[in-house]
Amino acid sequence: MTMAMITVMIGAPWLGALVVWLVGDRREKLQHWLAVVFSIVAAAASLVLIPKVTSETAVKIPMGGAFGEFTFVPDGLGVFLAVIASVIGCLVVVFSTSYMKGEASLGRYYALVLFFIGAMVGLVLTSNLLLIFFFWEITAFCSYALIAFHNDDPKAVRGGVKALIITSTGGVGLLAGALVLFAYTGSTDINAFIGAAGKIPANILSLLAFGFLVAAAAKSAQFPFQTWLPDAMEAPSPISALIHAATMVNAGVYLLARTYPVFQNVPYWREAVMVVGTLSAILAAVMALTANDLKRVLAYSTVSQLGYMVYAIGAGGVFASQFHLFSHSIFKALLFLGAGAVIHSIGTRDMTEMGGVGKKLPLVKWVFLIGSLALAGLPVLNGFWSKELVLEAGLKGGPTWLYVLMVIVAGLTALYTARCVGLVFYGESRSEYHVHPVGLGMKAALIPLATAALVSWIVVGPFSEMLGAHSLPFHEIKKMPLAELFHEILTLPTLVTLIVIGLGILLWFTRSKLEGLTNGLRSIRWASEKSFGFEALNTAFVEALNNTAETLRGTQTGILNWNVLAISAGLLILFVVVVVGG
Repeated sequence: MTMAMITVMIGAPWLGALVVWLVGDRREKLQHWLAVVFSIVAAAASLVLIPKVTSETAVKIPMGGAFGEFTFVPDGLGVFLAVIASVIGCLVVVFSTSYMKGEASLGRYYALVLFFIGAMVGLVLTSNLLLIFFFWEITAFCSYALIAFHNDDPKAVRGGVKALIITSTGGVGLLAGALVLFAYTGSTDINAFIGAAGKIPANILSLLAFGFLVAAAAKSAQFPFQTWLPDAMEAPSPISALIHAATMVNAGVYLLARTYPVFQNVPYWREAVMVVGTLSAILAAVMALTANDLKRVLAYSTVSQLGYMVYAIGAGGVFASQFHLFSHSIFKALLFLGAGAVIHSIGTRDMTEMGGVGKKLPLVKWVFLIGSLALAGLPVLNGFWSKELVLEAGLKGGPTWLYVLMVIVAGLTALYTARCVGLVFYGESRSEYHVHPVGLGMKAALIPLATAALVSWIVVGPFSEMLGAHSLPFHEIKKMPLAELFHEILTLPTLVTLIVIGLGILLWFTRSKLEGLTNGLRSIRWASEKSFGFEALNTAFVEALNNTAETLRGTQTGILNWNVLAISAGLLILFVVVVVGG
């Protein structure tokens, strides 16, 4: 049965992608229904798999040679992320039935969304590094195509290309790691790698550790690659929710969590992971404070919250990291879909042109407020429990100065969240806008997410058991009943953090009295709007790679004789190298 469920979780979305595309855009209503049905099937299969969690291989496909066996293992970490991808992906599809109504190229849209969901499920359930790389690159392609979905918009195309190039840079590191692993162990199985890490020389293990960190940082938009994610906001809003909450950016955090038992003792690796997470969290939080585009604020917020997860892994809090990823997937999907409902209804993303939206969209206001309180880390919503668990892990397993910085980030998070909610939903409208009603599909996706943001933390016990020794024997994750969560969180450091969060909210409400302070911070605002120089660096890298590709394209003449000559010359050079080297 487990093999059947894994097959359905990957195969149903991919089959659905083909069917929806073949149906054609002239039958729009049928496309909506087909996409919903196939996504529901995948989500249901993922939920059925939860009680079947095990460390044993469920699917084994012999490939031979260097490829070895393509294996799928439904352990706790893989099943958890597969459920997130399938269930949140399903809600995104349901939301899209209203949001994308009447849009052109609907078949292409749904095909890519379903293909994306299936690829993410495959990425987290397979234990073969080469197959992980295969799914990794499919998610990169799908994100590129969906970010650039409106391909007549130069900004959308630019954002898609930027995402593709930067995340694929991480893919190169992942592929290199798989090949090095095969060279030293004769296998590309990640569980075999964890069990036989002692066979790999220390210098090679260090190279793998930091190479995987680069790969994870590029995929999850962490320092210094954080600028591609805000530029991805040119995608339709449901896609933003899919990328930020269910699929793409979770892959990098997953890679770090999966390989933690191997790399935890590599000199300076844990410290580097914590520094990357902290820098990502604090820089993105400051940038969220100065952004006026609603979706970009949420994008910076994602970078910052992912920074918390990366920081927790470096501090040894793998469970805290994954519990926060669980909470984040819920409240961030809620926030992005809520933002999508606002943008769809009033036709602008600029928060300075909004104001008073809550009076006209009361349901959206309340669900967005729930998501915002969870993001800010206020009791008793899910973000409070998971974020405090991250900070507790950092206090125990990392330097105090990094912990202090992360507490400050919690205050900044509360400040930019209060600013966002205040500018969008409260006060008087600051421009003439006409409000369109929120569709049934949007409501059907928003209400379950808002409910989950309120109560999902209650399942901490079963969640910790899912990630326990019976499915992740090398991670040493202990069961945490609800009473243990209370004992862990309700401490003096948590009170200090709540005071800092309260000060962050207070700063927004007293902003008119602090004009002198804000004027003195103009230089920071200017630097923030320039992404502290990293936008220029990332853009230069993308343009250099693009220019190189354009130059190499000139070698593809289309003339057979020249192509044969080039292949022959390449083979001759390879032969000479082998002979001389031999």
